Amino acid sequence: MATSSSPPTRAPRAATSAGRALHKGQQTKAAIVEVALGLATHIGLEGLSIGALAEAMGMSKSGVFAHFGSREELQISVIREYHARFEEEVFFPALAQPRGLPRLRAMFDLWMQRSSIEVDSGCIYISGAVEFDDRQGPVREALVQSVRTWHAAMRRAIAQCQEIGDLSASVSPDQMLFEIHGLILALHYEARFLQVPAAMEHALTGLQNILARYGNPARPAAGAPSLSLPSPTLSQE
Repeated sequence: MATSSSPPTRAPRAATSAGRALHKGQQTKAAIVEVALGLATHIGLEGLSIGALAEAMGMSKSGVFAHFGSREELQISVIREYHARFEEEVFFPALAQPRGLPRLRAMFDLWMQRSSIEVDSGCIYISGAVEFDDRQGPVREALVQSVRTWHAAMRRAIAQCQEIGDLSASVSPDQMLFEIHGLILALHYEARFLQVPAAMEHALTGLQNILARYGNPARPAAGAPSLSLPSPTLSQE
């Protein structure tokens, strides 16, 4: 018995239109987050408002609100975007370096470079800590989770240095991370607030002092870290 071939299946017109609308909606939301991120780096997360974004985007307040539902969700979306860019510019390129001191230095160098760029704008992790240090809620939780994720990656890099003998086995990864983080905070403060020209050199010297203090006595002293790293492109290897 002959069987007639079935006509090609086509997506219903309504479904196709809905898909296009969804794609356009995602693009619009991404554009709003981009503008919001630019504003937040200058005026802080608390400075963000639906009204200011609507004006910057040339949209109505209701149009912007429809993509997020609340100012709080907008702030969280900005934090997630900032974290994604931090990973692309700092974490992933550092993973291209060998385990041990080369990777740890790369993490610090790229973190420092990003901090130096943010001197002209601002760091959401630092400004956010000031804005939300004594406040509870989803925005603070998103900020804390982002910073803890990065700290966990750097702590793991320190532990790997110990595992392969680049650092003394007696080193506390938590203590070393605390001191390295302190260098970044001091760099941001000196470069952005005090406008000290040698702020980056101070940070580099600080790292060298830490590595010398916590280095493995059985190995030669580590040389100065290099900033000639690949251009920026969190599970740890």
